[in-house]
Amino acid sequence: MKDFHYLRRKFKRRYARTRRGAPRIQRLAPAAWLAAPLLAALLLPLAIVPLRGGGHPHPVPKAVPQATDRPVAPEAAAVEAPQPEVHVYLSQSGQIETLPLEEYVSGVLAAEMPADFELEALKAQAVAARTFIMRRLVAGDSSGVPVPGADVTDTVSHQAYVSQAALERDWVRGGKSAGLAKLRRAVRETRGVIMTYKGQPITASFFASSGGYTENSEDYWNAAVPYLRSVASPWEQEITPNLAATYTFSISELIGKLGLSGKALPASKDLAASGGAKPVSSSSAQMPVKVLSLTAGHRVKEISIGGTVFTGREVREKLGLRSSQFTWKRKGSEYIITTYGNGHGVGMSQWGANGMAKEGSTATQILKHYYSGISFVQVSTLLKK
Repeated sequence: MKDFHYLRRKFKRRYARTRRGAPRIQRLAPAAWLAAPLLAALLLPLAIVPLRGGGHPHPVPKAVPQATDRPVAPEAAAVEAPQPEVHVYLSQSGQIETLPLEEYVSGVLAAEMPADFELEALKAQAVAARTFIMRRLVAGDSSGVPVPGADVTDTVSHQAYVSQAALERDWVRGGKSAGLAKLRRAVRETRGVIMTYKGQPITASFFASSGGYTENSEDYWNAAVPYLRSVASPWEQEITPNLAATYTFSISELIGKLGLSGKALPASKDLAASGGAKPVSSSSAQMPVKVLSLTAGHRVKEISIGGTVFTGREVREKLGLRSSQFTWKRKGSEYIITTYGNGHGVGMSQWGANGMAKEGSTATQILKHYYSGISFVQVSTLLKK
């Protein structure tokens, strides 16, 4: 890990170069284009939090700034404080966009949460997005970025982001200027605020919706994080569209997607009664399924399918399910899986945050519910230490 004081000096030099106005777009050299696919293959597995995905906590600096539990609101002095720059790799164009922190947060908010959500939910999302990128910047972490010179990508491998050009084209000129103004208000009213745990920026993971509970971090990423604990999240149950989703698979599809061997599956009763003279095929095989254990967040922890044990996360990823909270039943020659919620389940539920806001909760209350034991600190305070 880079020395924290060296990084602090680096940020100060970066501040001096920050100017108001349009973001800078940097085109990649031909050599970078050629190297990008290889670098992507090497680095993408290191990504921490694919939104509505998973990973491992990043390293953080050792400095411990003073934190506070007071409500989320920008300090007067912080409004004019210089901002770090963020270098975003734009996956569609292959360019790197460089812009101030708060403008970056606005782009993330536009990509990650509908503008018609409650203002307090949008403010909570703004703080989570700002915390996510500041953890990476302070730690000098560029994992998952396919080219040199960028801090983060615009994809859910990190957190989704809408470029400044796209905001102008699709929001301002596209008739959504009122929605964009609301998003920018949420960013402005939380300017510079991030979440910390014991003085360090947290891994502010978030996801779309839960099936009633969030997940302990170790049940999805195999790493216990003290502020990413399973908590009840009932607020999205009545307001989330398509909270439950149903998938139908044939036995042959399951065999292929799960990597099972057809020969390892027991024959159906009618085939066994015939003396077993014919080879077992996927259409005449049984697929015994048994849930072995559940997580604290009520998701599938381990499940036996055709005699092979999988984690709930493995089944979700191999079958392309929205969630690892699912039920499983057989209907004729097909298997029907119903999932509840959408995403990895660790951290803040976005629809849950909106439900809390609808009931009168503030951004502070939302964040303190989904991230256990956290405090708040200004970016400027963090970088001064």
